[in-house]
Order: sequence, then structure tokens, then C-alpha cells
Amino acid sequence: MDFKMDMFRLDGKVALVTGAVYGIGFEIAKSLATAGATIVFNNIDQASVAQGIANYQEIGIVAKGYVCDVTDETAVQKMIQQIKTEVGSVDILVNNAGIIKRTPMIEMDVADFRQVIDVDLNAPFIMAKAVLPDMIEKGQGKIINICSMMSELGRETVSAYAAAKGGLKMLTKNIASEYGQYNIQCNGIGPGYIATPQTAPLREKQEDGERHPFDQFIVGRTPAARWGEPIDLAGPAIFLASEASDFVNGHILYVDGGILAYIGKQP
Repeated sequence: MDFKMDMFRLDGKVALVTGAVYGIGFEIAKSLATAGATIVFNNIDQASVAQGIANYQEIGIVAKGYVCDVTDETAVQKMIQQIKTEVGSVDILVNNAGIIKRTPMIEMDVADFRQVIDVDLNAPFIMAKAVLPDMIEKGQGKIINICSMMSELGRETVSAYAAAKGGLKMLTKNIASEYGQYNIQCNGIGPGYIATPQTAPLREKQEDGERHPFDQFIVGRTPAARWGEPIDLAGPAIFLASEASDFVNGHILYVDGGILAYIGKQP
């Protein structure tokens, strides 16, 4: 088969991006829509789903939203059937929904630890389990897990998040191992530090005109010498969702400006 740029097209594909109301998930969904996919997404309540639909409409994308708690297997199975009936069976699943609780480990309640694991690891298992039967029947499918650099690195106050993302990395590899024979590819994207509204306070200039200390730390630790932009995730997402990546499986693509390759500057 000869290479064609059409291999990156997603026309006729149904892409489900969990929690894609704003931020990284929204940008990934937007990029998949640009490549031709039909976008469906979910969030935890009707208000956020309505906001998501409005966000997509504002940029000319018709997206269908569903209220669903991704940690509830019964609710997820119901949503997947609704999507299949109303839009079509899911061809591309992006497990984007996630939470983080920044608490020193010895101060963290076990309930909070379990909640992070539930949302960031158990939910992708539940979602993948729900879409895999139709993918197996069709003989093709793409699952993309948002794994984070914390699937490779530790850092103060994020024990639960790092544990969950490390587990998600291995779940990614195991889905690839178990279902690659059905022409299903499961890969991950590990975003670095991305400039979103949620991280804006960490990038604001201080009263003395200097950069925020965390901003200085990230820029100094990144060979690209900048924060990532949401658009930096668009190409990797399209690649992993498309026919162009049909022989890429069980891989985590870190979009981090080189942080994981870099030991840092000598003081």
C-alpha cells in the first residue's frame, strides 16, 4: 500500500472524547473534527455538557454531549449504546477525563486517593471495556489514553495521580497486547506542561515583574524553553486516531517539549 495523506483523514469516524468540555480534551476533539471525525463527548452533569456543546458551536463544530459519570459502569454502558443508536458505534475513544488532588502523601485521605484512582485509571478501563466489543466486531478501532508525564515521573503532592497514570500506561500496553489481533490500536499521549486557562495562574507575571517561580522552573526544565500549547497535541492525536498509525500499538507518545529526555541545566 502506498502512502497517501488521506491516511490521516477521519471522515466517517465517530470519536468519543471523555470530559472534552474545555482544555486538552476540547483541543483534541477539535483536531479530530478538523480531520473529519464526528465528535461526541460526556461530562458529569447537564450544565457542563451544555457548556461543551456551546463551546463547540462557537467554533463551528456540531458535537453531541452526554451526561455520564465515567466511573459508573452501568451508566457508561448505557451511554455507549445511546451513542451507537443516535450517532454510530464508537471508532475512536480518547480517555481524557481526569482529576488531580495535590496533597502530600502522608496528609492524603485514603478516600481521596481512591477517588483519583477511580477517575484516572478505573474509568478508562470501564470505557475501553464498553467500546471494545463493537471494535472487535468491526475489525478496527483506536483507543487513546491521556497518560501524562506522571506515568514516568514522580513529583511532590501527586502520589495518587502518578500511581493512576502509571497504571494507565500499563493498561494501554495490555489493551494493545490483548486486542491488537483485531486491528485495534491502543496508545497513549503524555502531555507535558500545557498552557491552558487552568494553568494560567502559574504563568502570570509577579508584582516585581518576574516570572512565577513555577513558570521559571518549567521553562528552565524544558529543552523547548516554553510551555506547550493545546495545538501541540493536535497532530499527535490525529496520528494516533488515524489509519497512519495502524502498526503503532502500546506506545506512549510524550508531547512534552523534551522534558523526559533532559537532565536539566547545571546550577
